[in-house]
Amino acid sequence: MALFGKKKKVKKSCCGSTDAESMAKATAAKNEGAAVKILGSGCAKCNRLEEATKAALEQLGMDTTVDHVSDFSQIAAYGVMTTPALVVDGKVVSYGKALKTDEVVKLLQKVRG
Repeated sequence: MALFGKKKKVKKSCCGSTDAESMAKATAAKNEGAAVKILGSGCAKCNRLEEATKAALEQLGMDTTVDHVSDFSQIAAYGVMTTPALVVDGKVVSYGKALKTDEVVKLLQKVRG
């Protein structure tokens, strides 16, 4: 009988799909776009970090766009487990807290010399 046949087991990830194709897309997206990125879901802390980063870039006279990445597979491609995170020139320089403008200025000066 078809009703009592064996079902195929489908493996599901607790955090969405993380198959090889989506990870490849995330890795490709990691290397594209703005040189300064905010990684986070769009919560209040993420938005504060984005505003502080924009203010720090303006204060330093750097004309760089800020990209806000909210796709969890792209965030995972950076190895970040705690958001918000700040990525400068492809390197994660801060994660897990919303930095103030002066802290972002110091990090940008350190990374970009």
